[in-house]
Amino acid sequence: MTCWAAQCVLRTQDKNGDKRIMKKLLSIVVLTFVALCAWLVVDLLRHGDCALHGRCILLQQTVPTATAKPKTTVTPPQARSQPTLSANPSSYSAQDAEHKIIWLGSSEKDTGFKFELELTTKGAAVHRAIFNEYDQREAAMDPPQKLILLAPALTRGGVQVFPFANKQLVLVEQRLQIRLHQLDWQLAPIERDRAGGETARFTASVTDQDGTPFLEVVKTYRVQPDSYLFECDISVSNLSDSNQTVRMGMVGPTGLKKEAFRGDMRKVVAAFRNERGGVDAERVEVKHLKKANGRKQIDSPSGNADSLLWTASVNKYFAAIVVPVPGTDGSVGLRNAGTAVFYNPDGDLKKDSGTETVGFDLETSDTLLAPVGQAGSTKTHRFQIYLGPKDKGLFDRNEQFRELGFVETIDFMSCCCPAGIINPLTFGILWFMKFLYGWIPNYGLVIIILVALVRLALHPVTKKSQISMHKMSKLAPRAEEIKKKYGNSKTEMNKQMMALYKEQGASPIMGFLPMMLQMPIWIALWSAVNASVDLRGEGMLPFWITDLSMPDALFPLGIWLPFGLAPIESFNLLPLLMGVAFYAQQKMMPAQAAAAANPQMAQQQKMMQIMMPILFPLMLYTVPSGVNLYIMTSTFAGVIEQKIIRKHLKEKEEAEAVGLVAVTSKTGGKVKKKKPKPLYKK
Repeated sequence: MTCWAAQCVLRTQDKNGDKRIMKKLLSIVVLTFVALCAWLVVDLLRHGDCALHGRCILLQQTVPTATAKPKTTVTPPQARSQPTLSANPSSYSAQDAEHKIIWLGSSEKDTGFKFELELTTKGAAVHRAIFNEYDQREAAMDPPQKLILLAPALTRGGVQVFPFANKQLVLVEQRLQIRLHQLDWQLAPIERDRAGGETARFTASVTDQDGTPFLEVVKTYRVQPDSYLFECDISVSNLSDSNQTVRMGMVGPTGLKKEAFRGDMRKVVAAFRNERGGVDAERVEVKHLKKANGRKQIDSPSGNADSLLWTASVNKYFAAIVVPVPGTDGSVGLRNAGTAVFYNPDGDLKKDSGTETVGFDLETSDTLLAPVGQAGSTKTHRFQIYLGPKDKGLFDRNEQFRELGFVETIDFMSCCCPAGIINPLTFGILWFMKFLYGWIPNYGLVIIILVALVRLALHPVTKKSQISMHKMSKLAPRAEEIKKKYGNSKTEMNKQMMALYKEQGASPIMGFLPMMLQMPIWIALWSAVNASVDLRGEGMLPFWITDLSMPDALFPLGIWLPFGLAPIESFNLLPLLMGVAFYAQQKMMPAQAAAAANPQMAQQQKMMQIMMPILFPLMLYTVPSGVNLYIMTSTFAGVIEQKIIRKHLKEKEEAEAVGLVAVTSKTGGKVKKKKPKPLYKK
C-alpha cells in the first residue's frame, strides 16, 4: 500500500511541482518506503536461517535420575558480590531431599485440564508445561506435536535453574542467603479435591548449628480442570524464639519460544493500576534487553509497587502471566514489578541460535516474622499464573482477566498510525473473523471473504482516487504547457493550474488522500491476520497452506545462497503468486499519458514496476501463509477493481467522444445529452 501511495505522488509531482508541500510529502513517502524495504531485507537475512528448519528450538536438559542426597551446608555468597556474612555461614544449613518429578493436570483432551504441569523438586519449580489444545509447530514441514511451554532449564554457574524456582532465601539480620534453587525440596503426596483439582506441596527446612529447625519454606501448586490458571503459594515460617527478617527471590516464567519468523516478538510486560482505575502497561522488548546487558528493572510509573497488577513473559501467540495476590493490607509484598532478563546460554549475540529466551525475576519485600507460636510468625505470598493463548475473546469472557487488563499482552503493528486507532480496528476485525468462522469453518476462506468485503466497503473511496489519478494523467500534457508558458511567474502559473484542475474536476491531492485514509484499515487487517492465535495450526487445504501461521511450504528445497545469505529451504508458492499480482497491478496503473509527458517520471514508474514484483516476494517469502494469502488476495482484488473502474472511465470517454457534454466539476460528474435542434424555427 505504501508503494501505491508513492506512485500516486510520483504522478502528481511534476504537474504541481511548484507546491513545496507536495515535494516534501513525496520525499517523506519515498524515504519511508526505502527505509521499510531496507529494514525488511536486513531482517529477512538476519532471521531467515531459522524460519523454517526448527533452528530456533530452545534447548532442554536431561533430568538426573532420582538419588538420595545428604544434608547440604549453605555456602557464603561473597563470590557473587552478595552481602558479607556477620554470622558463621556453617551455622545454617538446608536439608536436601530425594530428586523427583511429578505431574499435575493432564495433557490429554478428555481429562478436562488445559495443560499438564511437570514439576521438579529441584527448587520446587516447573520443569515444563504441556498443552493439549495447541500443537508445537517448529517448522513448516514437520508433523505437529503437543505444545510445550516453559521447557528449557537455565544454567547459572553450572547449576540448573527452572521456571518458578525459588532462588535465594535472604536472612537480612544475619546478612546471609540460602540458595534454595540448588536444593531438592521434600515432596508430599499429591492431593486431589472433589472438583477434580490437584495439589502438590514442597517443603524446604533450614536448621541452625545445633540442627534445630530455624525456618521452614512451604511451596504449594494447585491446578484446576478447565482453567488456564494455576496457583502458587509460598509460605515462610519462623521456627526460632526470636524475630527474623527475611526476603525471597523467585524465577519467573522462561522458555517461551520465538513463535515468529520476521523477528523476535518476545517481551516482558508489566501492568499497573493507574489513578483513574485503568491499566497502564510497561513493555521491555528483547532488543532493549540486549542493549541493557541482559537485565532491566521494571518500576511502576507512580513509584508505588503495590499498584502492580501482574508481570508477564509473552511471545507472538502465548503469555505466561504472574499475578501477585494482594494481602489483607492491600500490599502485593514485592519490592518492584520484577527484573526483565535476557538469557543467552551460548553467549552468541550476533545470531539467534535457538537457546535464547526471556523472562523475569521477582523478589519479595523484607518481611518481619514474629517468634514461633506467635501471630505473624508465618508470611504467605500468593500468586496466580496464567498459561495460555493471547486471546481477547477469552480475556473478555473472564471477569478477572478483563479487570486485570490481560488484553495488554496483545500487541499489534502500529506503523505510521497510533495504537489508539489500530487496536480497536484490529480487535473489531478479529471479532468479525471469528463470527465468519462460525458459519464457514475455514480461516483461509474467511481471509478471502474478509478482503472482498473490505474492498467492497472501500470501493467508493478507491473509485474516487482512481478517477482523480486518471484525470491527472490526462491533464499532464496541458499542465506541461502551462508550466512552460508561465514558468517565469509562479503566481500566474499556479493560477492557471488551479483553473485547469477546477475546470476538469481534478485535484492532485485526491489521488493520494483517499489512499492515506484507507491505510489504518489495511494495517489493521494485516495485524489481525498476523497476530491471531486462532490461525495458528489452522489450514486452508489438506495439501497446501496447511498452517496459516507458517509459510506455505510445498516441498523442501535446501538451496543455500552465496555470501552467507539466508537459505531457501522450501518452495513457497504464495509469495510467487503475490509477485504476479503486484506485476498485474503495476500494469493496470493509468500512467501512460503522464509518463509520455515526463521522461523522468516514466523511468521512475518503470523502476517501480520492476521493484515491487521482485522485492515484495523476497521480503515476504518466509512470512506466515495467512499474511501472504491476505496480501495476494487483496492485490488481485485491487487489480479486478481497477479493471472495472477503467472500463467505466473508458465507456464515459467514448460517450463524450460521440457528442455528449464533457464531464466537469460544473456538471457535478454527470453526463448530459445535448438537446436536439428543432427542425424549423418558429
